Amino acid sequence: MLPESRKLLADMQDAARKIVRFTEGKTLDAYRLDEQLQWSVERGFEIVGEALGQLHKLDAPTAEKISDWRAIISFRNVLIHGYSAVNRDTTWDVVQTELPLLLRELDALLADSTPAHQ
Repeated sequence: MLPESRKLLADMQDAARKIVRFTEGKTLDAYRLDEQLQWSVERGFEIVGEALGQLHKLDAPTAEKISDWRAIISFRNVLIHGYSAVNRDTTWDVVQTELPLLLRELDALLADSTPAHQ
């Protein structure tokens, strides 16, 4: 794996872990009422989607190992360009249902790219 690919995967992993940490123990109602938490979560997803978009341009085979890579990039685009239409319930659902899988895949990709496995 290219060093740049590993860096982008690590950036995605870091942002995803922050989303998990920031939302841990929170409910949808708490999320709806906490503007700072919303901004933090959305920023984390923006980083994940941007890094994945860059990874796809640099190293498509690695990027395409991530489930729903197109949807992740599209979600980033909605957050950036369609910010006024962001649905908080949908975002929360992504945190709860999609983010755990993404983290598992990132962990596996990064573990497979360590020098001992090359």
